[in-house]
Amino acid sequence: MIDVARLAGVSHQSVSRVVNGSGGVSPEIRERVERAVAQLRYRRHPAARALATNRTFSIGVVSFGLAQYGPSEALAGIAREAQEAGYSTSLTSLLDVDVESMAEAVGHLIDDSVDGIIVLAPVDAALTAMEGVDVDVPLVLFYPGAHAHEQRVVTDEVRGAELATAHLLDLGHPTVHHISGPEGWLGTSARIAGWRLALQARGIEPPATVEGDWTAAGGAGCAEQLSVVPDVSAVFAANDQMALGAMKAFNAAGLSVPDDISVVGFDDIPGSEYFRPPLTTVRFDFAEVGRRAAHHIFELIAGARPDPARPVVPDLIVRDSARHRPLAVI
Repeated sequence: MIDVARLAGVSHQSVSRVVNGSGGVSPEIRERVERAVAQLRYRRHPAARALATNRTFSIGVVSFGLAQYGPSEALAGIAREAQEAGYSTSLTSLLDVDVESMAEAVGHLIDDSVDGIIVLAPVDAALTAMEGVDVDVPLVLFYPGAHAHEQRVVTDEVRGAELATAHLLDLGHPTVHHISGPEGWLGTSARIAGWRLALQARGIEPPATVEGDWTAAGGAGCAEQLSVVPDVSAVFAANDQMALGAMKAFNAAGLSVPDDISVVGFDDIPGSEYFRPPLTTVRFDFAEVGRRAAHHIFELIAGARPDPARPVVPDLIVRDSARHRPLAVI
């Protein structure tokens, strides 16, 4: 720190304020210190930094379901934002989501002296479990709704499902069948809700859902059930992997996509544009969700009362897996 102060021509107190993110420093002095820090490649010892600021500059993440695209992308966004802000990330993965498991995971992170915790576990049980866990550090949760909250970062997955369903209805299909995610996932209930809203807005009674498991094999099994249902012409799958399996199963049953049956997915996973046919889907920037969660926790750690983050909104990506309903041959 003395070398930085000497090069910048300022006191070591000014250097301390800049590297610790404190106020009371003019923009000119801050710029001189930052230049000196970069030139000398100065890096403060973590223990000294923690002692001076009463922080560890570490955040904890409690995760579940990282095999799925959305949670894994969100985690990458958290880690990237944390690194840029000078924070390390400690990850605890859950095999089961209940009060005991959640309390153990949170306790482990608190024992590691993290400054705040992000719960990246998009299942109903996680929200219920957190109600029974005492947390004495700042906390941020993920929630796939539309209403912002100071401790939540939300994704408007209801709106995404509405977009997918409305697109198929706009193509002239009389109804849309839904391959849902597994019961208990927040995204499952949000996407079912959006699908139903879009149908009911046009006076259409929603047909029964067919429950999948987020995998391509699960989507194929659901499509096999739908392929024997009369007059099925449009399917909205709750994620792209299930849409991929569904398209393969429909083709195996002699139903061409999109000539005989239209399919729309959800997530816009990498490579979905190379499906056969390229998949129409709903794009969510899950990495941005993670970045927002990290930024939110940093504000809470700093003692600020952050404004509730606006929901991350979806985009409909139109490709070739859905088309206008074929005219009936008389």
